Amino acid sequence: MEQQNHEAASRRDFLKAAAPAMVLGSLSLPHVHAAGSDVIRVGIIGCGGRGEAAAMNAMNAGKDVRIVAMGDILLDRVQEKRTRLRLKYPGQVDVPDDRCFAGFGAFKHVIEAADVVIIANAAKFHSLYAKTAIEAGRHVFVEKPHAIDPVGIRTLRAACELAKDKGLSIVSGLQSRYHPGYIEVMERVHDGAIGEIVAIQETWLRAPYVLYPRRPGMPEIVYQASNQYHFHWLSGDDVPQTLIHNLDRSSWALHNAAPIRCYGMGGRSTLKGAIYGDVFDHHAVVYDFPQGVRVYAFCRTIDNCYNENSSLILGTKGRCDLLQLRITGETNWESQAAKSKADAYDLEHVALFNGIRKGVPVNNSDYMVRSTQIGLIGQFSCYTGKEVTWEQFDKSEFYYPPLPENVTAETEPPVVPGPDGNYPVLIPGVTQLL
Repeated sequence: MEQQNHEAASRRDFLKAAAPAMVLGSLSLPHVHAAGSDVIRVGIIGCGGRGEAAAMNAMNAGKDVRIVAMGDILLDRVQEKRTRLRLKYPGQVDVPDDRCFAGFGAFKHVIEAADVVIIANAAKFHSLYAKTAIEAGRHVFVEKPHAIDPVGIRTLRAACELAKDKGLSIVSGLQSRYHPGYIEVMERVHDGAIGEIVAIQETWLRAPYVLYPRRPGMPEIVYQASNQYHFHWLSGDDVPQTLIHNLDRSSWALHNAAPIRCYGMGGRSTLKGAIYGDVFDHHAVVYDFPQGVRVYAFCRTIDNCYNENSSLILGTKGRCDLLQLRITGETNWESQAAKSKADAYDLEHVALFNGIRKGVPVNNSDYMVRSTQIGLIGQFSCYTGKEVTWEQFDKSEFYYPPLPENVTAETEPPVVPGPDGNYPVLIPGVTQLL
């Protein structure tokens, strides 16, 4: 269904910003967190697989981290993940029944109960929830994508600026920036090991994300929110949802540049059935960056196909296979960082919690805003079939209705099944967004 709304650096510099993430052993620092006690209280918003994993990453960052509140659209999902986390971290999960929250208003109660909020629910709500938590004086970890439309990007920017003003941390789920091997390889690339970058190929081909079947009697809005990866007005679809990691790495390789414009193509070729919602199953985007550099980006979510996740940086003197930590050409070199047991998903939380203990906030706003918008202009181009420029997106007042703050259990979803039970899909060349 067509949606429209007419309403309105070098490694050294990076390491200075990310240094707390590298200090795995420094976990017995002075207690400088909001609770003023020996415990850092953490609340989880979104109890799907990513929320559960982020909770574990947080607890891996120190024995003083306690999960104290959990919220999700479904109460039984909260209870299931609470049980699983208690089994793995028996001394760090303190979530009684009265701190298990469900529904669209659950985020408010989680924020109230915590010092640190992990936001890992439907991406439509990420920027609003982050801003709400920061307004309440909470530190925030927010999963990608951090917004799904121009209005969401504005809210995200406001949240990041408020975090700076209030001396609070806001950490992004774009964990590549905390990967020791990627940091080392990027230093080599920036120092000229492959010469001048002329093009980058970004690829993430995989099967569909987890699917949640509709339960008998479940309201349409609740079903869509519980199966959110498969509805564009909730997840943003696969370019900002998945390929954003690759696009963040491209921007990083290009000294944190933003593209001037992009054009893309995509659609729904293979996925059949209502459980797949209304998202596309393939995308291809060409980004035009400064200095004439092109980034060619591809993602696909179809079973029984060739799969690949790669970031290939092509230069005048060689090639960098970033995910394999390898450079070939005039310089042939391979990082040994793969032998390290350090996990970037853990390291980003170590950075967050060490910053809280030290009283030195960690703010990832620069790349979290830019890389989210890179993903979004690509997605909007695929949906419409039109060129999308950075400036055009910046000026747009568009949002996928309804606004996140207006979504309740009584809200009529913006997309509903057709007579055949399937959801209509956006049509390139017909759909108008920006």
